[in-house]
Amino acid sequence: MINLLFRLCYKIIGWKLVGNLDPNTKQSILAVCPHNRTADFTIGLFVRAAMKINVRYLGKAELFNGPFGFFFRAMGGTPVVRTANNNMVDNIVETFKTNPDLNIAIAPEGTRRQVSKIRTGFYFIALKANLSIIMVGFDFPRKTVFVADPFKPSGDFEKDMQEIFVPFFRTIQGPQKEWMDNYEKGIFDKK
Repeated sequence: MINLLFRLCYKIIGWKLVGNLDPNTKQSILAVCPHNRTADFTIGLFVRAAMKINVRYLGKAELFNGPFGFFFRAMGGTPVVRTANNNMVDNIVETFKTNPDLNIAIAPEGTRRQVSKIRTGFYFIALKANLSIIMVGFDFPRKTVFVADPFKPSGDFEKDMQEIFVPFFRTIQGPQKEWMDNYEKGIFDKK
């Protein structure tokens, strides 16, 4: 019922979808950029409903505390504790091993603030779990969500970033220019 409402909202707000995720995709990582507005979450819920796919998302643990925690879980969220001593990559890889039908959306920017480097856990989760990465771009000026074809990470992080990841997100209008410039210059942070 909620997805019907979200599909209706998607039509009302007038966004378009270019590309699509195969509904038969059993496991993948969706790398969603840019993540600079609170509205990203709402648009993401609407797009997910319009695509008729089951995609969960990761969010900072603080979102799941207090009175709204139930809402974020009900909308498919999984809390993440972002600390240096928490091996989130390996934990999520293990989750994929025990869940044969799991697609997870991750915002590589990791925050709504403008960043000079993205968090790269999404890449290493896909690599270790042998998953495809599907890039999703929210282009607010054009009110369009772009979905790229899946790609399997090669293990050559720098090459994949410079030849696949950054070129796709260059086509998306948004504030992600600083981290893209750094990756094109070979300034990498594999945290």
